[in-house]
Amino acid sequence: MTDSLLVERTDAVVTLTLNRPDKMNALDVELKEALRDTLGELSTDRSCRAIVLAGAGKGFCVGQDLREHAQVLQRGGKLDTVEVHYNPIAQRLASMPKPVVAAVGGSAAGAGAGLALLADFRIGGPATTFLMAFANVGLAGDTGVSWSLPRIVGHARALELLLLAEPVPAQSAYQMGLLSRLTEDDDQVLPAAQELAARLAAGPTVAYGAIKRELSVGDAGTLSDALAAENQAQVICAATEDHVTAVTAFVAKQRPDFQGR
Repeated sequence: MTDSLLVERTDAVVTLTLNRPDKMNALDVELKEALRDTLGELSTDRSCRAIVLAGAGKGFCVGQDLREHAQVLQRGGKLDTVEVHYNPIAQRLASMPKPVVAAVGGSAAGAGAGLALLADFRIGGPATTFLMAFANVGLAGDTGVSWSLPRIVGHARALELLLLAEPVPAQSAYQMGLLSRLTEDDDQVLPAAQELAARLAAGPTVAYGAIKRELSVGDAGTLSDALAAENQAQVICAATEDHVTAVTAFVAKQRPDFQGR
């Protein structure tokens, strides 16, 4: 474990806080490795049924730590952080078999924006901004933005955001879908995200994971691909205790108590 990534458990919700507030939670090697490895552990942790991703201080995450990156460039080091860090992080977020809620307080830029866009829900406040900052430092997008961004805003808008690399304020971000919900006060962002995560954690989390897998196929595949994925998902869900519990509760006109199994 490292102080740069805080892990807090509240019942079945795990809050991961990027904890470099003096650097606006810029991603150095230590933080990237901690986030990558922790996400891997949580993906198979049955006691965790929902995840909140947050940033300490006034920003969510401004992306790559460019001071560290500059040092690598100066000494001629190997530029492999996309392969070693960002790609595994993106894959683990996108395929996480339980809901992920991003509490996007303040700036989400570059790879930081990429992290937020891979969450299932993004909660922001008045101070929230998104910035696809990659082109500003002569780079293409990473951390999954070429996959997530056009799915959220469409190809043309994604191209505009990546090429022009201009900040998107909170209200505009909400209108174009970069934010799922917009709170009235910045202090409400994290509590709202944790409240939503708690609601999701109390639900049929096996079914939630199956729904996420269905959509990942349906977004890019054919109808036949989608139907096959739906069949597989229903076979899995129909065999869960949660399904039996929910059907029994429905017949009895009661509220089901989901256990995530």
